[in-house]
Amino acid sequence: MALLDVNNLEAFYGPIQALHGISFSLEQGGITTILGANGAGKTTTLRAICGMVKTGGDVKFDGESIAGKKTESIVRYGVAHVPEGRGTFVRVSTEDNLRLGAYSRRDAAGIAEDMERVYGYFPRLKERREQQAGTLSGGEQQMLAVGRALMLRPRLMLLDEPSFGLAPLIVRELFEILRVINKEEGVSMLLVEQNATLALNLADNAYLLETGRVVISGTSDEISADETIRQSYLGY
Repeated sequence: MALLDVNNLEAFYGPIQALHGISFSLEQGGITTILGANGAGKTTTLRAICGMVKTGGDVKFDGESIAGKKTESIVRYGVAHVPEGRGTFVRVSTEDNLRLGAYSRRDAAGIAEDMERVYGYFPRLKERREQQAGTLSGGEQQMLAVGRALMLRPRLMLLDEPSFGLAPLIVRELFEILRVINKEEGVSMLLVEQNATLALNLADNAYLLETGRVVISGTSDEISADETIRQSYLGY
């Protein structure tokens, strides 16, 4: 059974329809990427799964419908959203940002253990644990956003443009850590990413959106190997 099963999903911003009945699934422990140009509906897809916009259709998580549920309820299922722009609480410390990621948990010992686990993935955050988060570099803030999501002990991470605005070296480091988290902890990931090469290299499966519709889907290898798709849709 798929961990995430999206069926005929529609999304609306007021009277404007942004998604037109998209369907896809994500296996437990897998990484799926959603590709497409700006305005294709990639970010809206993540927001719709999280209950942040008005939707139609159905979204099932581990066999149970979460469509129409409040965002806070969806988080409690183990769905962590890492938004574009990182969502850092800039006026509090790095460590307090991580604690905020565990706001729905009550197990103090487990939270402390997970804090050390996050610092193991991102040693630079440990060095800056007392530093105001707003003073971190862009790369460090992105690492903090991923670390904060991990504090939820998620089963599924929704990652929105994690490479945006970062230097190539930092991006490579971040994506390698995401790969390790997926392999070692079995955290499933739904990745929205402008950098198609990076995304296809990390993911197992890919869906290509155009104006709120799925136009192509397949394994990452299939899409990477198809020159027509690459030239027509992905620009490389």
